[in-house]
This record gives sequence, structure tokens and C-alpha cells, in this order.
Amino acid sequence: MTLKIYGVARSRAFRTLWMAKELGLDYDHVKVDFATGETRTPAHLALNPNGHIPVIDEDGFVLWESMAINLYLAKKHSLGRLYPTRPEDEAGAWQWSFWGMTEVERPVLTALFNRAILPEDKRDAAAADSAERMLAQPLKVLDGVLGRGTNLLGDNFTVADLNVASILSWARPANVNVAPFPKVAEWLKNCAERPAARAARQLQRE
Repeated sequence: MTLKIYGVARSRAFRTLWMAKELGLDYDHVKVDFATGETRTPAHLALNPNGHIPVIDEDGFVLWESMAINLYLAKKHSLGRLYPTRPEDEAGAWQWSFWGMTEVERPVLTALFNRAILPEDKRDAAAADSAERMLAQPLKVLDGVLGRGTNLLGDNFTVADLNVASILSWARPANVNVAPFPKVAEWLKNCAERPAARAARQLQRE
């Protein structure tokens, strides 16, 4: 089996690299960087016509969209561990993955760009503050769910936790205060301290 992961670790490809390390997969990391225009080359557009990362190619099967990639990899390589076997829990994994993208990603990225990534003269402090306020409601939802179990689908860490935690990993560099949500803060810390998560973060420094 040959798995190629296209993207750089400081992008959404981080969550796919984290997943590959959780699964213990051998893979080739093809460092396609959005910041240099590499995602708009004909070669990359042939893989993903949207011009985004990550993309995977597993023995000729090409897939894009990070959440779809992670759900696929977990189900194929870790059914019954990272990927649930019960249909109800499988649906829960989908639910939380989509929830993370629709409820959390935009505001946390808005805060990140306006507090850390954009040049200082391009940052909008009011937009960042508004985005942090918008995060309060989904974080309250998440805190309530985590009050009923160690992880999103119960006691065991699954793809649902990885997918949502990968989005919220941007909260720290965005200076988003999660302390008012103690269950979220504890869960996020536990996710971040997993060896696979630490290994994937190391790639961000390379």
C-alpha cells in the first residue's frame, strides 16, 4: 500500500497527518504549500480541482476534503478503535466532524488570522474579538457534552475527537480563552498531548 499526503502541516493537512500517525501508517508527505501558489499548479489541480489541501492518494484512490479523508482513513485502517462500529456512533462521528467545520472553524480562523497570521497593519482586532464571542456558544455545547463523558462518543478517543480537536488546536495561537469551558480545556489538553498529535505538530516546525 502506498499513501501520499499532499499539503503542509500548518494547514488543514495537519489533521490528516495527525490521523496517519494515530494509525501508524507509512506515508509519503508531499509538501504542497498554499502560501507559495503550489496548490494552483496544473499538477495539483489535477488532484484537487478546488486548489486546496490536504489531498491523499492511496494506491490510486484520490480524495480531498480533510474531514472526508480522516473519516475514510479511520474506517479503513481502524474500524472498531478510532472508527466506531455501531451505526449510531458512526453517525455521531459524522455529526461532530461536520459540526466542527460549520460551527467552530470559521470563527477560530478569523481570530487566528487577525491576532497572529496577518501583518499587524492588516489585522482587525474587532473582528477577532467578535469571532471569539461567536465561539462561546459552540464551546458551551461542547463543554456540556464533555461533562457526560471523557470524549465525544464516550470514554474512548475516536476520529470525532481528533477532527474537532484539530480545529480547536488553532485556539491557542489565536489567543482564544477556553478557560471558561473547563471540560473543553481539559479534553483539548488531553488530545494535544497524544503522541501522534505531538508528532504532527513537530512537522509544523519543519
